[in-house]
Amino acid sequence: MKVQPTYAHQNITSRILSAAIEVHRYLGPGLLESTYRTCLVRELTERALRVQVEAPIPIDYRDLRIDMAYRADLIVEDSVLVELKAVEKILPVHEAQTLTYLKHSKLRVGLLLNFNVALLKQGIHRFVR
Repeated sequence: MKVQPTYAHQNITSRILSAAIEVHRYLGPGLLESTYRTCLVRELTERALRVQVEAPIPIDYRDLRIDMAYRADLIVEDSVLVELKAVEKILPVHEAQTLTYLKHSKLRVGLLLNFNVALLKQGIHRFVR
């Protein structure tokens, strides 16, 4: 069963996408992921959104907790996970990574953004769990 995002999630994802489009319009494709991340964080911050960069995602395995097993590129407003890529094509492994991060972060909404495209809307993938 797919859960629908709340209005708050929709509002935040719209603001994230607007900021990402602005970064992509200015920079264009072909740069490193870290460059897009730095610029997107600035754009989101200027839009008064709280952003955690390389936010740790813990993994629980039976009675073992690994506090910093993975790091999400961004978590915005404590509710939307954002994974950034600058690759030729989004592969199933990128989608699986985003879904796994969503599951272990216990967040409901995620965005996988590929900046290495002519128009950013071609690189937007939304996930709801």
